[in-house]
Amino acid sequence: MLKKNLVLSVALATAATLASVDVANAAGKEKCYGIALAGENDCAAGPGTTCAATSTVNYQGNAWKVVDAGTCETTVIVTADGRTLKGGLDRLNRDLPS
Repeated sequence: MLKKNLVLSVALATAATLASVDVANAAGKEKCYGIALAGENDCAAGPGTTCAATSTVNYQGNAWKVVDAGTCETTVIVTADGRTLKGGLDRLNRDLPS
């Protein structure tokens, strides 16, 4: 019974992740890394997160949000400490949790 429940849990988690990816692949949308505030990322972010709303660092480079296609790389953020950051279509090696 435990094994059956585990298999079901994994299947449901996989389906939820794939549904989130489908949203990102929908017409007119794209994933944009490095633009989400802490706790406001969409699902399937990188290490340091488990799913939606689990990023722990503002503008975490391996966490993404779904945005309108063509807007990610033109998104510019000026942080409170004066840094200028841009979104990226691929994971970024900056602002990662320690």
